[in-house]
Amino acid sequence: MTHLVTTERLVVRNWESSDAAAALAVFGNEQVSRWLAPAADAVPDEAAMSALIEQWRAEHGRPGDDAGQFVGRWALARKEDDVVVGALVLRTMPPHGEDVEIAWQLAPEHWGHSYATEGARALAAWAFAQGAAEVFAVVRPGNERGEWSARRIGMEWVGETDKYYDLHLRVYRLRPSDLAPPDPVTTGSLPVIPVPPA
Repeated sequence: MTHLVTTERLVVRNWESSDAAAALAVFGNEQVSRWLAPAADAVPDEAAMSALIEQWRAEHGRPGDDAGQFVGRWALARKEDDVVVGALVLRTMPPHGEDVEIAWQLAPEHWGHSYATEGARALAAWAFAQGAAEVFAVVRPGNERGEWSARRIGMEWVGETDKYYDLHLRVYRLRPSDLAPPDPVTTGSLPVIPVPPA
């Protein structure tokens, strides 16, 4: 099994056919699917999830545009036991495919362990190493958990838009310099991450 990125606790790896049940715990759960952008219904059953995984596997490695070298969908699994806790995505966003989105989804049973933060920061660092200048996260209004995760990743709130996916979305941006740890000599403390207005 090929790991794209490895962190202290997690691996970002390609989806396997055997991941259908774990993926269904993510994409079949209404607590997750209600916040997806683009909007999508919960996956109804394991057979449908298996078909979706096979579609993702077929799409891997097929560049669709200038950003094709670093777009894809990956499973996010614990390093210690390879239990899939969620998913990570890098994709170009409509309408023109110029902006690269990073997205994360976790099964609710794995919320609260900072897996999204750890995995997304590692995947963003990988994307930057491949040549991405910046990545964006889009969050549907009301998804406080999604906004909190974006800020924990180190993303900066840049505004709201209707530009992507025919949805009204809050937009966060991450640049390579945002991943650098703060310099305690010059800053004296951790950076303050501003909370966007409600």
